[in-house]
Amino acid sequence: MRVKLRRALVLGIGVTLLASACGSDDGESASETSAPEATEAAGEEGAPTRSDADLVIWADATKGPVLEPIADAFGEDNGITVDVQVVSSDLQSNFVTADAAGNGPDVVVGAHDWIGNLVQNGSIAPLQLSADQLSAYNPKAVESVTYNGQVYGLPYGVEGLALYRNTDVAPDEVASLDEAISIGQAAVDEGTVEVAISLPVGDNGDAYHMHPIYTSMGGYLFGTDAEGGYDPTDLGVGQQGSLDAAQKIYDLGEAGEGVLSRSVSVDNNIALFTDGNAAFLVSGPWALNDVQASGVPYAVQAFPGFDGQDPAAPFMGAQSFMVAANGANQAFAQEFATNGMNNEEAMTELFEATKLPPSMTSVAEAIAADNPDIAVFAEAAEAFQPMPAIPAMSAVWEPLGQAYAAIVGGADPTETMTQTGDTINAAIGN
Repeated sequence: MRVKLRRALVLGIGVTLLASACGSDDGESASETSAPEATEAAGEEGAPTRSDADLVIWADATKGPVLEPIADAFGEDNGITVDVQVVSSDLQSNFVTADAAGNGPDVVVGAHDWIGNLVQNGSIAPLQLSADQLSAYNPKAVESVTYNGQVYGLPYGVEGLALYRNTDVAPDEVASLDEAISIGQAAVDEGTVEVAISLPVGDNGDAYHMHPIYTSMGGYLFGTDAEGGYDPTDLGVGQQGSLDAAQKIYDLGEAGEGVLSRSVSVDNNIALFTDGNAAFLVSGPWALNDVQASGVPYAVQAFPGFDGQDPAAPFMGAQSFMVAANGANQAFAQEFATNGMNNEEAMTELFEATKLPPSMTSVAEAIAADNPDIAVFAEAAEAFQPMPAIPAMSAVWEPLGQAYAAIVGGADPTETMTQTGDTINAAIGN
């Protein structure tokens, strides 16, 4: 039997999604940039309609087509029908709505930082993975998909920020962010480039891209509890490390050295580098294709910290397979996640299609042997900090991003960061 790839997408042109289906953004990890496609069909309240296949998988427009042959083989091996449905926008919120109504998929593919919200909504079930099975994966990736001591996702790829450098400007790996800034500023002064380091800020700030600077200066978002999970009652925003980070960001901003600017955003930061106008670029593996195609001579290295300060700790995002709590066929869903995808062949196919550094260690090692850029990201992942998957994180992104933008623009760093901590604590209920 052949598995169908159905594009059951959310409501299209001229139709407005109801608030219950899109009251917040999609919840994609900060680096996800897949553009929505045109739509074909949708069910009640903007959620796609589940097909009548034995196993239904929901994924975004990037991953859905990749999964078709893998799902096809799984269906044939198990004598069942499998339907991969592509949801091109608001995947997380549409999944929560559909699962609660009992007409959602059996498996959903998404970012690990959805997990806290999905568990809180009763939308996903723990995976039945043994310790031996989990030992085949990057420990940080396993940590990312673990919530309240239970594993809720099979991580297939990890992503985080690294430092790209134009090797005409900086031929050698830099030992610190200070060195990168010095080299970049010298190139700006000489007229070789326009921007020393292309790091997104924008008018609304960018808490994701700013996190390595924040952590190198001693900042943290949430402390951890006795089990090692993030503790929402211990907020680091407003604490001394965050104030030190705020001062550093101010010093690098428009009122200081001018290294950071609100004119650089996620809309133009990669293009600044690929056009040859930036000495360094702060980005993830998703920038590789554009950088390689640009012809700009480049190298990638792990994100360095500041001289004499803590190591930089970029966020880690782990894309994963999650089993719906109210899916029609949980047994098939568990089998697909724990066996159908949990093998080297499937993980290799996913990498070849997405170029996302694999979380399965053996696959990552095999690919890194022939791909030095992926090797850098795989090695750098050891220093990545799993993005908090707790529901409280939703109260952090917007105010912290706005604080960064304000400080870069010249606002008082201590006052701004302190007030931001108060705002977030109030939203969390601390």
